[in-house]
Amino acid sequence: MITEALPDAVTSLQVPQASRSAVAVIEMQQVSKRYRIGTPAEVRALDNISLTINRGESVAIMGPSGSGKSTLMNLLGCLDTPSSGRYLCEGFDVTRLHAEARAQLRLQKIGFVFQAFQLLPRLNALDNVLLPLIYAGVPVKQRRQRAFTALEEVGLAERWQHLPSELSGGQQQRVAIARALVNRPALLLADEPTGALDSQTSEEILQLFDRLHRAGNTLILITHEAEVAARAQRVLSIRDGRLL
Repeated sequence: MITEALPDAVTSLQVPQASRSAVAVIEMQQVSKRYRIGTPAEVRALDNISLTINRGESVAIMGPSGSGKSTLMNLLGCLDTPSSGRYLCEGFDVTRLHAEARAQLRLQKIGFVFQAFQLLPRLNALDNVLLPLIYAGVPVKQRRQRAFTALEEVGLAERWQHLPSELSGGQQQRVAIARALVNRPALLLADEPTGALDSQTSEEILQLFDRLHRAGNTLILITHEAEVAARAQRVLSIRDGRLL
């Protein structure tokens, strides 16, 4: 359980019983995010967002550049905190966690997939996948087994020894997805996961996400592409910092 590994600042939090939902992975309550760009100028990147995402759901968040979707992704991924409102991730009030505790929550509960893959070029596929397990303190033997299993899940076990430079773009993204899955997160958060891929490879990656969702994974896709968003169970549109 998360309470066995998160810092004391997290384990000592008194999370209301109603917030420890067996269903909701994400709960946002009137969340806003403001940035000060001068004195007294202020930009409201998110405005009064309320959002619930249940366990096992597949949700796409869609919006044009500047709509606030990247800011929302940063909040959902515990990379940032709201200026106001309340955000619960797996029942933990993220707005009350310090930076170290948020990092632990990210490590244990959220898997990230980025457009640019973010693989380390000098490590082979297996070693790239097992990196989160090192930070999580998983024993060496278990690390390799779990990383290999994650590569099997994305259909890339036979390429475990290859460096990123020896893999195609689609294969590199599969490695990145395996890395996101290896800690068995409660939430898989994908930011424009097909943005750097050709149409055929994009379809293969989207089919992989479909399979992961059918296997019970909770998935959030951040995208500006309607055809990508259409793969999700539910599509949320964001514009000018507000959910429509």
